[in-house]
Amino acid sequence: MPNSYFQFKQFTIHQDRCAMKVCTDACLFGAWVGRKVSSWQMTFDRKNYSRALDIGTGTGLLSLMLAQKNDCWIDAIDINHSAAQQAEENIQDSKWKDQITVHTINILEWKSEPYDLIISNPPFYENDLKSPDTDRNLALHDSGLTLVTLFEQVARLLQPHGRFALLLPAHRRTEAMDLAKQYDWIATETVEVCQTEKHTPFRAMFWFEKGIAASEAKRMQIKENGVYTEGFVDLLRDYYLAF
Repeated sequence: MPNSYFQFKQFTIHQDRCAMKVCTDACLFGAWVGRKVSSWQMTFDRKNYSRALDIGTGTGLLSLMLAQKNDCWIDAIDINHSAAQQAEENIQDSKWKDQITVHTINILEWKSEPYDLIISNPPFYENDLKSPDTDRNLALHDSGLTLVTLFEQVARLLQPHGRFALLLPAHRRTEAMDLAKQYDWIATETVEVCQTEKHTPFRAMFWFEKGIAASEAKRMQIKENGVYTEGFVDLLRDYYLAF
């Protein structure tokens, strides 16, 4: 049974009331996004790139990982009341409580000025076998939020030259890339994540931008010969106690 909390170097994630617990791929995604945004903000005037939206925040993990590395103001939304309440408590117990605001709301009903960055680790398993747990179904399956709807809402809420970071199962990569084309977004970086050199990729991380033709495809291996790879440790060093 998963622990009721996960301790990071600079914050704690309590997760007993959330259907989706802290997992390795979400942590990897949060660290990758944090580094991408830091690099992006160094290129531009920070005050002009300062608003972010976390769609389906769950425990608040991604918002906290982003806030640890960047000065942006973050709206974190979740349709599930228990998840949003736990995210709020996790954030209030952190040093970034004045930087992140949690909202219990359906993304379809959310209204805001456009964002410079939108991040999402959305429901994963479209049309797969459902569990009896309604909250877990909403968190794991896209019966509550399809990928098509997610892209529609991101297009509605993103600045014309904003960025969209997305984590998906690797087998949905082509589907995501085809949807992105409808909005003239290019995946300027995609990272396929695999457990070891013997495993096929199981997750894909996307960094979408508009009006940029170049793209780069990478692969991230979590372990090699039973130990974490140098690339994985480098990304998670500022977050994981073990590193």
